[in-house]
Amino acid sequence: MRYALFPGCVSRGACPELYSSTLEVCRRLGIELDLMAMQSASCTGSGVLQERNERLGDTLNARNFALAEKAGLPIMTICSTCQGVMSQANVRLQDDEYRASINRDLEEEGLSYNGSADPKHMLWIIVEEVGIEKLKSLVTQPLPNMRFAPFYGCYLIRPSSALGIGEHPERETSLEQVIEAVGAEVVEYGGTTACCGFPILTINESNSLKMVATHTMDAKGRGADAMVTPCPLCHLNLDGFQPQAASANSTTGAIDMPILHLPQMIGLALGIDPKAMRLNRHIVSTKNFLTELAVTP
Repeated sequence: MRYALFPGCVSRGACPELYSSTLEVCRRLGIELDLMAMQSASCTGSGVLQERNERLGDTLNARNFALAEKAGLPIMTICSTCQGVMSQANVRLQDDEYRASINRDLEEEGLSYNGSADPKHMLWIIVEEVGIEKLKSLVTQPLPNMRFAPFYGCYLIRPSSALGIGEHPERETSLEQVIEAVGAEVVEYGGTTACCGFPILTINESNSLKMVATHTMDAKGRGADAMVTPCPLCHLNLDGFQPQAASANSTTGAIDMPILHLPQMIGLALGIDPKAMRLNRHIVSTKNFLTELAVTP
């Protein structure tokens, strides 16, 4: 399995721990990543740009798709938001006339998108390509005493038509499947497929912080040791703004709910050094969580 890695903006900026843990985990799972094919790729627009100028957003994504086509490789994403935006753009770009008009804007760079891209999130690749049974066979340090609350975020679940969930219904429970594959227990709570609050952070901070407090406290109240997300934007909000959320919502003391990136959780079960995955760099400390696992943070 060889993919052109589309790291997105956040894993090379605000969440570098996602990038490093992805590389470590993919090596163990036999997922070969081409780090150069999409080196000049741009941001997907993150959904925000599309609300203002959908055609510009689609042009950026068509350019990214064209880079992967030129390399002859499928695309692997590691951000739910990138995946959702790419999937929706790709649906629109299947219209031959529309795609041809956008390709005229790409001519200056000698690029053209033929419509064959099929970007897939790392989570989907693990479930659909690597396979749950193979993942289980590679686990060297199962996590049987851990309870994880899955947090998909918005863009990996909706809209289901653009995300291929009709053809791949397993995608709706893919995160739960992976949690169970590493030997841990899935915590059921109300926020699994809810919004983290990140999209409204700059325009309605109080509601955004309320959403962070609601999800993290709900997960904690149901006995979760940590939350796991395949979206770095969700991680930024749930981890980075958790202290402010506790204060803004008059929570007694810190919420203290560790937020793990998907590959960090998998990496722990594969025996990867927590330091290599930068688990010591989170806002909400993972020290107590890792102590329970008898590993050094």
